[in-house]
Amino acid sequence: MNYTFDYLVFIGRFQPFHLAHMQTIQIALERSEQVVLALGSAQNERNIKNPFLATEREEMILSNFSSEDQKRIKFVHVIDVYNDEKWQKLVKSLVAQVVEANAKVGLIGHFKDDSSYYLKFFPEWEMVELDSLQGAMSATPMREAYYRGEIQTEYFPQGTQQFLKQFQQTHIYHALVEKFKAGDRSNLIQNGFT
Repeated sequence: MNYTFDYLVFIGRFQPFHLAHMQTIQIALERSEQVVLALGSAQNERNIKNPFLATEREEMILSNFSSEDQKRIKFVHVIDVYNDEKWQKLVKSLVAQVVEANAKVGLIGHFKDDSSYYLKFFPEWEMVELDSLQGAMSATPMREAYYRGEIQTEYFPQGTQQFLKQFQQTHIYHALVEKFKAGDRSNLIQNGFT
């Protein structure tokens, strides 16, 4: 198979992993030998916006792909750094740890809204810009529905649906639901919730 890239980097929080994310990775796998998923907000704290740890997101994402494709997907964990320059350096250094020297690296994504400005931070990586996929999905309303007890199956691949159902059985989910109902966006730190 002749790929255009050795690696395509896809940056996201994947909280949770939905069909537009999956479509993006499928396109990346068609164009690149390997895909590097840079999981944002990877610190070990849970909150309403970031309910799943990076390792849980890895599990959720991989559950939607064949074992052959799973071998072509790598992960790096990007903690929140509230400084664009430092964040950009962090992403580059993490990606450099999982790609070979002199590999052809690209960046895949789409300029969904103002929150996508970070895609311009990596001019040395050729951009594979996608049009809006799956009706410009946003994970925020999906999370809110999830905290109300709904899993919107039309937005999630099968593996994600299974993950979300299992997670609903945990004390962590119930603690997050309580925080959501209380309108509390702060972190669930330690106390057995990480």
